[in-house]
Amino acid sequence: MKKFLVAIDQGTTSSRAILFSLSGKPIYISQKEFTQYFPKDGWVEHNPNEIWSSVKKVLTDAIGKSKKLKGKILSIGITNQRETTILWDKATGKHVYNAIVWQDRRTAEFCKKYRTNKKERIINKKTGLLIDPYFSGTKIKWILENVPKAKKLAKKNQLLFGTVDTFLIWKLTEGKVHATDATNASRTMLYNITTNKWDKSILSNLKIPENILPKVKNSSDDFGFTSKLITGKSYGINGVVGDQQAAAFGQSCFRRGSVKSTYGTGAFVLMNTGNKKIYSKNKLLTTICYKIKGKTTYALEGSIFIAGAGVQWLRDKLKIINSASETEKIVKSLKSNNGVYLVPAFTGLGAPYWNPNVRGTICGLTRNTKRNEIIRATLESVAYQTYDLFNAMKNDGLKPKLIKVDGGMAKNNWFTQFLTDIINTKIARPKMQETTALGAALMAGLKIGIYKSLSDISRNWKVDKNFTPKISNSNRIKLLKGWHQAIRKTLTK
Repeated sequence: MKKFLVAIDQGTTSSRAILFSLSGKPIYISQKEFTQYFPKDGWVEHNPNEIWSSVKKVLTDAIGKSKKLKGKILSIGITNQRETTILWDKATGKHVYNAIVWQDRRTAEFCKKYRTNKKERIINKKTGLLIDPYFSGTKIKWILENVPKAKKLAKKNQLLFGTVDTFLIWKLTEGKVHATDATNASRTMLYNITTNKWDKSILSNLKIPENILPKVKNSSDDFGFTSKLITGKSYGINGVVGDQQAAAFGQSCFRRGSVKSTYGTGAFVLMNTGNKKIYSKNKLLTTICYKIKGKTTYALEGSIFIAGAGVQWLRDKLKIINSASETEKIVKSLKSNNGVYLVPAFTGLGAPYWNPNVRGTICGLTRNTKRNEIIRATLESVAYQTYDLFNAMKNDGLKPKLIKVDGGMAKNNWFTQFLTDIINTKIARPKMQETTALGAALMAGLKIGIYKSLSDISRNWKVDKNFTPKISNSNRIKLLKGWHQAIRKTLTK
């Protein structure tokens, strides 16, 4: 009988379930997009019911496929969009408000007032994060203060909070398990990454009751069993990990100093720092990379809010492309960017700028500017933002020799070559591009003993293509000069 692992990959724009062979090969993928809501400028929401129904649909598809292949599913792993915040009624399972997405900036004003030097230092030391609307803490606070039902349920000890992984575990186990893993907990701004516990003083300060929070487990752990009513048969959930950490795991970034950069809706650079927490002097985040058998491995992270989401904007809002795949041919048709730069601060800027209030800018427009230049500027902007992150790492005394890339944009050869040219560092793209989902599946497999160790897992990692810098230093400097002029104009608007 064939044996499989299933990964639920619950992302920002779609939910997917992937059936993996035990060697880490994707056998079947089911995907379902869901609605993005933008009720006000800088606000981004999802309907938790729609997230749940999309996950149920793709998971059922994957289970059905395994039966057709006469196979057996050994375990389920979950990876998810991080920081996105859901609060629901413990008794009914109904959410009290839409999911507030990680990109949402509604708490920017509160963060600005809350952010004194002393508080920023305390938050950074305890959680590894900065005081920013990006993280779950202030999103929870906003719901508790603005949704009467949430207040009422909290007083009755009937309210639950979860990032998307927690919500899915609760739904899949029919309310039997209210848990998360250390990677997701470390993105809430409420979790002490040294003590590995929810921080009582931060909770008190933000007026968030501890009883609404989930139990925090290892990333490779027992998270209960799915209900037979939902999945037909009961399956163990044995791996839970936030999407960026899952990608690092799927990329076999197990050695200290190894780096991956994922280009999905946003873009995220993660460097494994081993059992040592490195606190950045240049606004990078200290976070948990994974926790296995009670042992915590840390990472340094830089977050870019708009990467693939910029391409989605070109397709859905500007309607100047029909699909992401056509961008490669379009940008190749231009010899240069013709001086056009786009700063995609649609929901503010992430690392290393951390400015939630700025909005997007296009610079260098002339009467000769056409759609092709706008498309190229959108792709180029992701490479420039990545440069800014690696420059911050360099200023912290860290300079990686090789970057492992993954995500939808990394499939674009032109973009990946431009990226290596701009960051002036070698890039390796793996054969297995589904690294985020793979990371969750591997976590589950590790727990149930399919894989005996991390070195056992890393044997499956294979290179698809290596990229090395080809442009001259003078050309690189010229391109970056134009980008930084555009950034300055954006920040001083």
